[in-house]
This record gives sequence, C-alpha cells and structure tokens, in this order.
Amino acid sequence: MLRVHNAARAEVRAAPLVWNEALAVEALSWARQLAREGQMRHSGRPGHGENLWVGTRGAYSHTEMAQLWVDEKRLFVNRPTPDFSTTGNFADVGHYTQIIWPATSQVGCAIASDRNFDYLVCRYTAPGNVMGERAIPLR
Repeated sequence: MLRVHNAARAEVRAAPLVWNEALAVEALSWARQLAREGQMRHSGRPGHGENLWVGTRGAYSHTEMAQLWVDEKRLFVNRPTPDFSTTGNFADVGHYTQIIWPATSQVGCAIASDRNFDYLVCRYTAPGNVMGERAIPLR
C-alpha cells in the first residue's frame, strides 16, 4: 500500500509518505464499521483525509486496490480544488489527489470484510483536497 502511494507521489515530486500505525488502527475501526453496515460512507473524522474502496472479497490485491485510486490521474488536471477533474466531477480524481497532496505526510490503511466484500480505508494526515489549493504546487 505504501509503495503504491509513494510511487505516485514520486511522479509529482512529492515527499514520500510515512506509515502511521495510529492512523491504521483508526482505519481498521472504520473499515470494520463499514463491513458491519454493508455500505460505503466517509467517517467525517475531522483533521484527517480518507480514501475508501470496496470490491469483491478476495478478488483484488492490496496493490490493485491502491492502484485503482492512482489510476484516477488520467482525469486529473492541476487546477485548484475542486476544479481538478477533466470531467468536472471532483469525485473522479479525489482519491488520487489525496494520495499526492503535498502537505500530506503520513498514511495508515486497513481492510475489513463481510461475506461478499472487502472494505479498504486509508487515513491521511494532514488531509488533502483543500478547497482553493492545488494538488501539485506551481513551481
């Protein structure tokens, strides 16, 4: 998970993320909640960024899960948030921009499952996707 995140960050010259075990514990708690409820929704936890993913249980590797977020870069344009998607839809690139956000320095992720699905939660500090700011600073 960290390798995929940091490879994406290296492409845009952002400093690598450091794994934060406390964020991973929080992510696991939320992933378990999502698996119990059988639905996807953001936690609303202030002070942290959050990426969510759900897919068929056991069908995807950790690398594939994170890479699906990174693949959103094909729709990314470096304009201020929330106007950074070629589609005009913030959600189409919001996972990717959280991963590459320059002020973000730490990440922790966890997966929980129900009978049918895996639920991946990644938590980030500092949070990204700050309104009016760019995911890649102009140099």
